[in-house]
Amino acid sequence: MFDGLQGKLQDVFRRLKGEGRVTAETLDSALRQIRLALLEADVHIRVVKPFVERIRERAIGEQVLASLTPAQQVIKIVRDEMVELLGEPGAELKLEPRPAVIVLCGLQGSGKTTTCGKLSKRLRGMG
Repeated sequence: MFDGLQGKLQDVFRRLKGEGRVTAETLDSALRQIRLALLEADVHIRVVKPFVERIRERAIGEQVLASLTPAQQVIKIVRDEMVELLGEPGAELKLEPRPAVIVLCGLQGSGKTTTCGKLSKRLRGMG
């Protein structure tokens, strides 16, 4: 799921970088493509709509930093919103009381078994 989403977002950002400057039309087009990519990745519409609106508000309301092109600024805004939505990296699992139960849910082929293996290796390393 994340691989497909990553590829689609990279396509959007590639198109933005090709623009000399980000206009309202190119921003709307990019946000539409981001919205579609998230919906295709099974992100719920109640998450997607506010996410895209926050990006729109920040992109329109922020001054472009002197060292960044407008496209880079939009990419930074999308990244910041994704981090806020998904959480800061490095948060540790709290597995009390023991034994802890972890439930993984998802569609067929969405990576549950792979995630379980990675989680197992990480937890084994933590003792």
